[in-house]
Amino acid sequence: MFTGIIECLGAIRRIEQVGGDVRMTIAAPGYLEGSQLGDSIAVNGVCLTATAFDGDAFVADLSSETLDATTARQWQSGDPVNLERALTPAKPLGGHMVSGHVDGVGTLVDLQEDARSWRLRFEAPPALAHYIARKGSITIDGISLTVNDVDGCRFGVNIIPQTWTHTTLGRRAVGDPVNLEVDLIARYLERLLTARETT
Repeated sequence: MFTGIIECLGAIRRIEQVGGDVRMTIAAPGYLEGSQLGDSIAVNGVCLTATAFDGDAFVADLSSETLDATTARQWQSGDPVNLERALTPAKPLGGHMVSGHVDGVGTLVDLQEDARSWRLRFEAPPALAHYIARKGSITIDGISLTVNDVDGCRFGVNIIPQTWTHTTLGRRAVGDPVNLEVDLIARYLERLLTARETT
């Protein structure tokens, strides 16, 4: 589990094709101290397992499922990525409960400066739209955000200067794809209600 509060801005160092899957090396200078093999690290909201360490970087294997369901297939060497290590009992829950299991890929459709903040509008896949509610939580590329408004498949968020400069959002352009994870409570509530209707 994660909180959606980005701890470090890392970078893709190397991408290797291995047996039909992909192995990535992700640089995170000064961030990995205390990390161990098998640790979960969210990379742009995708929960990955550290399978090896290479100096100031960690290595992770990405399956075909992960590549198909996220933006990871489009990542290139040198790309910046948002990093967050898994939640521990001592870590403050400053965002919301995030699983690191991406539900779908959305698109940035509008970007407007608003005083010192930025207003961003995204379009979600139709199958995810009903999970997104005004003043609810959404995870975009691993970042916990509050939904300002919803209009069909489109929704808006406000980005404060801290988030703009310390995550990948400040590097996004209209048309860019992003990983989306909807609120866990909404997802499980729907599943419970669906199960009740069929019994």
